[in-house]
Amino acid sequence: MSEREREIMDFLDRAGWGGAVRTPLADDAGYRSYQRLTGAKAKAMLMNAPPAGDQLRSPQAAAYNQIAHLATDCRPFVAVAAYLRGLGLSAPQVLAADLPRGLLLLEDFGDDLFANTIPAGANEAQLYGAAIDTLLALHAAPAPDRLPVEDSDEYVLSSYDPAALEAEVMLLSEWYAPLVNGRTLTGAARDAYLAHWRNYFEQLHPRRPVLVLRDYHAQNLFWLPQRSGAARVGLIDFQDGLLGSPAYDLVSLLEDARRDVSPQLAAQMLDRYCAKATAADSTFDETVFRTAFAVAGAQRNCKILGIFARLAKRDNKPAYLQLIPRVRAYLRQDLQHRDFAPLKAWFAEHVPLSD
Repeated sequence: MSEREREIMDFLDRAGWGGAVRTPLADDAGYRSYQRLTGAKAKAMLMNAPPAGDQLRSPQAAAYNQIAHLATDCRPFVAVAAYLRGLGLSAPQVLAADLPRGLLLLEDFGDDLFANTIPAGANEAQLYGAAIDTLLALHAAPAPDRLPVEDSDEYVLSSYDPAALEAEVMLLSEWYAPLVNGRTLTGAARDAYLAHWRNYFEQLHPRRPVLVLRDYHAQNLFWLPQRSGAARVGLIDFQDGLLGSPAYDLVSLLEDARRDVSPQLAAQMLDRYCAKATAADSTFDETVFRTAFAVAGAQRNCKILGIFARLAKRDNKPAYLQLIPRVRAYLRQDLQHRDFAPLKAWFAEHVPLSD
């Protein structure tokens, strides 16, 4: 038995779940793993997130995680979950925690992920409309600078600053470009790529930042119809949350790397967000927001192309290569925005986006 397994068994014993049946669930793209616990009368989820676990993958991981403001322990999850529940939203209740060892026992939302229920016949427009309304509820709340974790501790939220945005888009030049070109980019090409991006980042620094969950999509959203209002959407995978643009999570939802969202549905949901935001806030500028949506889309999809290439090459997860054509198509679509003509030309010269 490994030392980690001993830590898990000790944690479950102390939490009163020592005799539970443990069923592994699919790992996420990071270092965390999950198990469903089935006891005599209830179910729960075990999050196994070894402290600094992702930094063990490569010498570069620690530096990137720091710049991109990625969580390296369970404290951000606990803090953000409590904040979301305080807003009346559905984040998992933390049933037990061992923060130094990176172990959490969480409320189990079940299996009705959007990604599961929609193919099974659920009303796609209804679920996506509910997800839009949940985002609006989140964005209506003043964004916190810091959040309590335990009685004597607090978690300070970072901003989605230019350094983080740059580190993310440069993943494309570091990992995706060599994958498709068969060679690394020249220094001049990399410098030109970054210079283009620096002209766009200002669009992602809004007048009033909101809490950005960063992975708001169909595989992280649960349909909970027994609840009411914005609480009908269950939220997970928000430990990397930052203060940034309200357009970001909307892009994450509507330009989903793992499932097709039709252009018609995406347009309908973008219209829904803008109409409701305008009705709720007289200072909401729809033109500015739609430009930010285009910038956030291109930025996020450049990042994801880099991440998927990295997962395939560095982490030996080739299945992520199958998702690249969808993300590439989103990026081509994003670059149609009139402001992106220079960056679009750069891609045509250095990293063609054709399938």
